[in-house]
Amino acid sequence: MASNRPAPEGPSAYEFDDRLDDRGAFPGPGDPGGNGDGPWEEWNPTEESVRSVRGKHRVAKQRSGGLARGGTVLGVGVIAAVGASGMASAEDRPPVPISMPDVGGMADDLSDALPDAASLPVVGGLISDAGSSTDAAPASGSTVAAASGPLTQATRTGAEDGSAGPGEALRSRILQQADAQQGAAEQEARDTAEHSAVQLAEKEATAHQQSAEKAAAAKKAAEMEAKRKAEEAARRKAEAERLAKLAQSFTAPVASFTLTAGFGEAGDRWAADHTGQDFAAPTGTPVKAIHSGTITQAGWAGSYGYRIVLTLDDGTELWFCHLSSMVKTSGKVNTGDVIARVGATGNVTGPHLHLEVRPGAGDPIDPMPWLRDHGINV
Repeated sequence: MASNRPAPEGPSAYEFDDRLDDRGAFPGPGDPGGNGDGPWEEWNPTEESVRSVRGKHRVAKQRSGGLARGGTVLGVGVIAAVGASGMASAEDRPPVPISMPDVGGMADDLSDALPDAASLPVVGGLISDAGSSTDAAPASGSTVAAASGPLTQATRTGAEDGSAGPGEALRSRILQQADAQQGAAEQEARDTAEHSAVQLAEKEATAHQQSAEKAAAAKKAAEMEAKRKAEEAARRKAEAERLAKLAQSFTAPVASFTLTAGFGEAGDRWAADHTGQDFAAPTGTPVKAIHSGTITQAGWAGSYGYRIVLTLDDGTELWFCHLSSMVKTSGKVNTGDVIARVGATGNVTGPHLHLEVRPGAGDPIDPMPWLRDHGINV
């Protein structure tokens, strides 16, 4: 039973040092300066003398025989304390047995009872990540701290819930960042490709539109040219038809002739420039009505000799001069009717027909263009 008396105060470390002899050991019973407590006996604790270990003991990390040295030092300290206090030095009492737990054995037993580090929820995950990936092992100092330090409430909760630990979370974050960077790069590549495709499509559309516009302009120009040519051909055809029709209603004044003096020529026998066209032919050659009309004058006209004036329906006057004789002197005549004969009357040098054309009974014009316009080739 425990005693209520206070335990005697043991000697201090300095007092222990004073009691050491020259060899650095405690003196025995027979040594000079001994306390006379009696002879020292060898203490060999047995199973009966060793007190049973109760309660929980915190085991420090074993470091190359440190537990054995610590146990020896502790035993020496206890023995010194017991000897100094006199609790086991009474001559009339038997030596008090002292029990010391086998610290080294307990450490070995406790080490055997502890689970393997790889089986721990958090540390095992870190060890597994370190073994599977060389890049993930030294990724963060917080991972090492989490593996070596005590488990926090969040870590224990994650381990109990079966969720990922800090190592797996770090790995997941790294993978997420890599995926995000890869996704951003792929999206940028897609955007660049789409922009290039849009620009190419716009360029091709512009080129196609320009080509289509050029083709349309060329087609329109070709159509306009074809239309112009068609219109020109139609106009020529219409003119040919008109001239053919006029040829049926207009005819040359004489059938056989030679063109001599033309319109506008100057000569000694004329008071002014020549006002008509001369058709040289033998005397008595028939003179025909160029077109249907009415004979408005017939007779002697001075320097013109015998002259017949044929007025057409549009008011144009045709003068036939230097006639040798007149067949018709009045009335309506038709195209091709013989109205007179070639002669050399008036101011002439030889037989010929002098023809003048006076539109609207006015001044004379060149008869040749007028005859060609009416389908007469002379």
